[in-house]
Amino acid sequence: MKTRQLGHHGPRVSSIGLGCMGMSDFYTTGVDGREAVATLHRALELGVTLFDTADMYGPHTNEELLGRALRGKRDGIYLASKFGLVRSSDPHARGVNGRPEYVRQAIDGSLKRLETDYLDLYYQHRIDPEVPVEETIGAMAELVKAGKVRHIGISEASAQTIQRAHAVHPLAAVQSEYSLWSRDPEHNGVLDTCRRLGIAFVAYSPLGRGFLTGALKSAQDFAADDYRRSNPRFEADNFNRNLALVERVKALAAAKGLSASQLALGWVLAQGEHIIPIPGTKQRHYLESNVAAIGVELSLGELAQLDEIFIGEGAVAGDRYHAQTMSLLDG
Repeated sequence: MKTRQLGHHGPRVSSIGLGCMGMSDFYTTGVDGREAVATLHRALELGVTLFDTADMYGPHTNEELLGRALRGKRDGIYLASKFGLVRSSDPHARGVNGRPEYVRQAIDGSLKRLETDYLDLYYQHRIDPEVPVEETIGAMAELVKAGKVRHIGISEASAQTIQRAHAVHPLAAVQSEYSLWSRDPEHNGVLDTCRRLGIAFVAYSPLGRGFLTGALKSAQDFAADDYRRSNPRFEADNFNRNLALVERVKALAAAKGLSASQLALGWVLAQGEHIIPIPGTKQRHYLESNVAAIGVELSLGELAQLDEIFIGEGAVAGDRYHAQTMSLLDG
């Protein structure tokens, strides 16, 4: 397993981590818990060390799943969780809470559910516009002093917010969506800021919520409770336009003897040594395919071909999220 460093002073972790959200939430309630646990155990066998969850996944049930599955296996695992997004009964409604007292409350709940005394990495999941980020990060820094957290990070933050947070306490990681079809961090200064400050950039949804795998054929393929049904990029007209892009990725991948997923992950890995993708899966065979992408090598010409597919006005149809969730993004 190749490794990459989690910030200037952080540990080295597997070059590809495992996003665990879909094992419990959002894509379908018909999750095979036994296969999810087997996938977590197989990840350890393959040398994956970075496992990513959050208290809002479930809510809470994803942390509980990891706590059970990784019981007795804590050594060598870099466990990351997040706080700050608050669920309601409306599946699309989200609240944000960055108050210091909530930070202290949230960490204790996560530690209990994950059956651990500390987290290796703790993120502010979304920026609370009502609370200065300095106050939230200050409370997180207290958790480091207390030994409950080893390193801290921030998710979906603007370049300016990252700099303000990093000035209070060094950030080990910034997590944002990044893939062939989600390129915002390239244009809003986030990737450059992370590189300059020595912060790892953790790329979630590097496979476009499954779209870039090439396995999806129709907007009607999703279960009734799959949240992608309401995601703009997966709506019928947008789906068909975006599918044409993925077909081109599949053709390039086939020419190299790769899957579309492996090519897409290889592209993310090639964007910088400080970038760590965390593709999510709940099945072992997809995990094994994803981990194999660590060995993918792409020429400058191949990278340019992939860029040409996705860059350009209107190349990708639809926003990343529906309007309410987009409003929670910082900057």
